[in-house]
Amino acid sequence: MDANDGFRELDRQECMRLLAKVPVGRIVYTRQALPAVLPVNFRLDRDGAVLLRTSALSPLVSAVDGAVVAFEADAVDAAAHSGWSVVVTGSATVITDPAEHARLLRSGPRSWAPARQEVFVRIDPELVTGRELVGGRSMYGVQLPS
Repeated sequence: MDANDGFRELDRQECMRLLAKVPVGRIVYTRQALPAVLPVNFRLDRDGAVLLRTSALSPLVSAVDGAVVAFEADAVDAAAHSGWSVVVTGSATVITDPAEHARLLRSGPRSWAPARQEVFVRIDPELVTGRELVGGRSMYGVQLPS
C-alpha cells in the first residue's frame, strides 16, 4: 500500500474471493461506438469466469458477443470510509452449447428480471485487478477536508 493514498493493490486470488461475495456488478462495453455501463447480477463459474444471465433479445447480447469487455464489482462502507473494487477484463461470449446452457440453468446466476428466452454470457478473466481502501479519510487519525 502506498502510504500517501491509502489504497492496497489486491492480487488475483483476493479479487476473485471478493467477487464471490457480492451479487451485483457492472459490465462495461461499447454501444454505438461509445462506452456503456450496465448493472447486472452475476455469479462466478467454477473456473473463475464471470457469468451473466440476460434476455436473448437484449441489445447487450449482440454488443458483447465476441468483444472485449470490462466487468466491475465493489463493496463500500461509507461510515468507515473503506471498501474495495475489482475489475475483470476479458472476452465475452454468449453460451451456445446446449449442454453448457443446461448446466448453467441449474447452477448459473438467476436473473433478477426473468425473460422468456434467456442466455448466458461468459466473461473469461484475462486481466483481473483490484484495490482496497482501508480506513480512508480517518486512516491516520486526521480527518482530511472534503
